[in-house]
Amino acid sequence: MKALLGTKIGMTQIISESGVAIPVTLIQAGPVTVTQVKTIETDGYTAVQMAYGEGKNLSKAVAGHVKTAEVTPKHIREIRVTDLPEGLVVGSTFDVTTFALGDIVDATGTSKGKGFAGTVKRHNFNTSRSTHGGNGNVRKPGSIGSMYPQKVFKGKRMAGRMGHDQVTVKNLVVAYVDPIHNLIGLRGAVPGPKKGLIVIGGKA
Repeated sequence: MKALLGTKIGMTQIISESGVAIPVTLIQAGPVTVTQVKTIETDGYTAVQMAYGEGKNLSKAVAGHVKTAEVTPKHIREIRVTDLPEGLVVGSTFDVTTFALGDIVDATGTSKGKGFAGTVKRHNFNTSRSTHGGNGNVRKPGSIGSMYPQKVFKGKRMAGRMGHDQVTVKNLVVAYVDPIHNLIGLRGAVPGPKKGLIVIGGKA
């Protein structure tokens, strides 16, 4: 099982041995602590629950839940797995050494929130003509319904909240690992703002 939690630092670039500049996203990843191990016999599925960061003012429910692992986490996430590694118990820890240069991973984060957006920005709609017979309201969405069935179907592309969705970018290459400072660099862009929580999953 290869998985880590971390917070996004930002993008930079590193120079490869061949002299090529590689764009990477730096993530402050780990160490993470296992707070619960779920099995098919006890929970109906196999998963590992991980804790990351230093939290404060934990509720009594959360504090009691993580008491065995002896941590006070800021983030807790559950990673579903097919097989549990041998020797994995509550209190086990993982850091960036879980991954090596060249590993292929998936990164999941929450994209930046854009607020309320119109159809042109949100769905890339065309605008109407602003000259030569245009009505002057160039960003109007136009007709949204029909005579039958006298309603607007769910999923109709309209104006509304944009962003702040869970996004997974697949097949990113691990281009940088710094065990001393718990940093990992993924080649390319990773969703979310700076300091946003990122879940890194390996292809094991």
